[in-house]
Amino acid sequence: MRQTSWGVRIGRYLKKLDLASFTLTKKPSADPNKNPTSVLDPTKIPAWNIIRYPPIKADTIIQGRTRHPNSNAAREFQRQEGARLRKALNRITHGRNIFVYSNMRTSQVVYSLTRYLEKNNVLSQLVNHGKKTVPATLRKDMWVPYFSVHFDDAKVGLRAFQLLREFSMQRQLAPPKELVSISKEWLDKKRPKEPEKAKEFDEEHEKRVGLLMKKRERARAVMNQKATSVADIAAVIAIQEEEIKNGFASGKRGYLTRTARQRRRRGRAAEKRASEAAAKRVQEFEDVIKEIKIFKESSDGFEIGDTTGFREYNLEPQQVKILWNDIHDAQWAKSWPNRVSHGLLSLTKQHIIPGQKRVENDDILADNEFAEKKPEVSEQQTNTQ
Repeated sequence: MRQTSWGVRIGRYLKKLDLASFTLTKKPSADPNKNPTSVLDPTKIPAWNIIRYPPIKADTIIQGRTRHPNSNAAREFQRQEGARLRKALNRITHGRNIFVYSNMRTSQVVYSLTRYLEKNNVLSQLVNHGKKTVPATLRKDMWVPYFSVHFDDAKVGLRAFQLLREFSMQRQLAPPKELVSISKEWLDKKRPKEPEKAKEFDEEHEKRVGLLMKKRERARAVMNQKATSVADIAAVIAIQEEEIKNGFASGKRGYLTRTARQRRRRGRAAEKRASEAAAKRVQEFEDVIKEIKIFKESSDGFEIGDTTGFREYNLEPQQVKILWNDIHDAQWAKSWPNRVSHGLLSLTKQHIIPGQKRVENDDILADNEFAEKKPEVSEQQTNTQ
C-alpha cells in the first residue's frame, strides 16, 4: 500500500478546519496584486491536531538513525515535538489571557493561561474535600467555558492569575463560617416538595439552623465557586489598580545589591535564549504551513499573530476585557472598576473556550461599573423626535 506524504495528510486535515474562526485579521501586503496574509490566533492553534502531532520528515534522525513513521520511537518523538511547539506558541501571549472553566456537575472553577485545559494544571487546583471530590483524571466533557479575562500587560495578567489561585485555595482550605453553616435559605432550597418528606425534613433540620453542615454537604458548598470566582476577579482588578498606581509592572525598582543585579542579568539572558528558541520553532511551523498548496489558492500565506493580541480584543492601555459565556453571571460581583469592559464569547460545541463574539459590529456590551451600553442615535433620529 502506497504511503501518503506528510504534506498531503496535513492538507486533508486542514481542509476540514473552519479557518475563519481562527483568523485574527488580514495583514496588508506591500504588493497590491497579491492577496493579504491571514494572521492566526496563537492562543487557538495549539489545540489543533497539527500542533499536537506535528509532521516529521522521513529523513529525521531519531535516536541515532532514521525511523519508520509508525514506530514507537517516531511516535514518541512526534509527541515530544508537539509539546515543544505548543509551549513555543503559548509563549507568544503568555500571561495576557486568563481562561476560566466551570464543572457542569460540581460547579468547581479552574483557571488556565492556555485556551485549552491541561491535566496537571487542572488537578493541582482541585482540593480534596472528601471521597470522590477529586477526579482521577481530567474529563474535558465535564468542563465548560465560563469566562475569559484579557489584559494589555503580561505582568499584570500573571499577577491576577496568582491572586485568583490564592483566593480560591484560601476559600477552600479555610471557608467562612456562613458558607458552611445551615441557614433558612439553604433549608428552603433543600426542602422536598412532597408534604410528608418535607415534614420529616423540617423535623430533622429545624434545630440545626446555625450549625455546621454535614461533611458531604460542606464539600458541595465549598466546591461551588461560580459566584465567588466572579467576585474574586472583580476584587483582583480593584487591587491591581492600587498596585499599578504604586509602580507595579512599570519596570522601576528600588536599590538592588550586586548579587541581585547579577541574578537579574542572568535571568534576562536565559529569557532571551528561550524566546529565540521559541521564535525559531514558530517560524519552522509557519514554513510548514506555507508549503501546503491549499493555502496558496486563497491567500499569500498564513502567519502567527502578534504578541500583543490587540487586534483580537482591541485593548487600550490599562484596559481589562472580560468575555462571558452568559453575561448575567457578571452580576455576582458587587461592583466593577471603571477600566473593565464586558463582552460575549462566541457559541461553540467544543470544550475549548472560543473567541470573541461581535454584536452589531461592536464588542462591548457593558462598561463603567457594568452599565449597559446604549445604542448610538443618529442626528436624523433626534431631529424627528
